[in-house]
Order: sequence, then structure tokens, then C-alpha cells
Amino acid sequence: MLHKVTYGRRAARAKAGGVIFSCFLLAAGPVLAEERIDILALGDSLTQGYGLLEMNGFVPQLRRWLEDQGTPARVVNAGVSGDTTAGGFARVEWSLTPEIDAMIVALGGNDLLRGIAPEVARANLEGILKVAQANDIDVLLVGMQAPGNYGPDYKAAFDAMYPELAQAYGADYAPSFFEGLQSEGQTLRDVADFMQPDGIHPNADGVARIVDALGPRVQGLMARID
Repeated sequence: MLHKVTYGRRAARAKAGGVIFSCFLLAAGPVLAEERIDILALGDSLTQGYGLLEMNGFVPQLRRWLEDQGTPARVVNAGVSGDTTAGGFARVEWSLTPEIDAMIVALGGNDLLRGIAPEVARANLEGILKVAQANDIDVLLVGMQAPGNYGPDYKAAFDAMYPELAQAYGADYAPSFFEGLQSEGQTLRDVADFMQPDGIHPNADGVARIVDALGPRVQGLMARID
């Protein structure tokens, strides 16, 4: 059961922080302060950084990209290798610790590998978005595209659930985790130079391209935070 929240997470922090900051001003005079933004990256092995040195994974590269752009943030790696949308839904509530301001959700690849029905994956993603909404957390939902071998109905239902859920819950939306690697009509085989030998996970250079494409979307997410 979701917990009803009397104050939004950021609103509660602002209220408490305002009292503390006001007291500090009285004691120490004028001070400039900037509140850090904390982002949870909820995902699978693509988020976790499978097969890479830690510094070359998605989350560390995203942190560095944001810092280089003058928009630093603390990005928490909540990627679990092999996780499905069901796994993300099962752990999202306790992953949203009090300091988290926003969340990137990048799940669905393992649902595809297991042939999980789109309606099941959709229900799990919707559950994640409901938890975020209940906790006043802004979300960037990262899409995934199904291959054609599951049939046109499966592909249409799976591909559509991401933009439809993003619209329904007011989330930011990125069409694909691999947006920075693939041009329209390309498959991961067409960008083999940026992939690990398994053909599923990007190498360090591939992650850099992915971050270059997703980074501005993360900045957009950060701009929404009050």
C-alpha cells in the first residue's frame, strides 16, 4: 500500500531547511547556499554498468557530464543486473530515501529478453510512477523498443507504453536508452564498435555517447525540481 504524504518530499525539506537557514543567517550574517540535487537511477544492467570498470559505467559518466556542463548532481546507482520492471517496482519505494529529489527509470530490456507480456510490464512501470507521484518525485522515463520477432501486436503495445505512461503521469520521456547510439532504422548490430562482445551492453565509448544524448534530458528533469 502506498503511503499518503502530507507534504511533498521537496516541500518538507524546503520548510525544514528554511527554518535552519533563517537561524543560520541570524547567527552568521549573509550567506549564499545552493541545495544539491539528488537523483536515483533505477534500472537494470545498463544502468548498473555491467562489464565495465566502475568509472566507465552509466551513472559515473552521467555525473561527470553534468558536472562538466555546470549542473552537478548526486546520481545514485540503483541499477541491478538482470532486473525486470517487476524487480524495479518491488524495490522502488525503499530505494526512494528521503534525500532523493528525482528519478530516472530505465527498465524493460529484461522483460523483452524473457518475453514478458506488455500489459504486465506496463502495470509494473505504472506502479513505479505511482510510487514516485505519491512521494512527490519527478521522473525521467526512458523507453525501450521491442524487436519485431515478437510480432507486430506485441511490439506496438510494448513500444507505446512508455510515452503513454509518461504523458499520463506527467513524467519526462526519453524514447530510448540507446538514443545516442542508434540512428533511425539501425539495430545494436549496426553499432557494434560501441558494444561489448555480448552485443547487448555498451562499452565505455558507447556509454559516453548514450550520456551525451540523455544528459540534456536529465538537465531538463533537474530544472523541474522546485
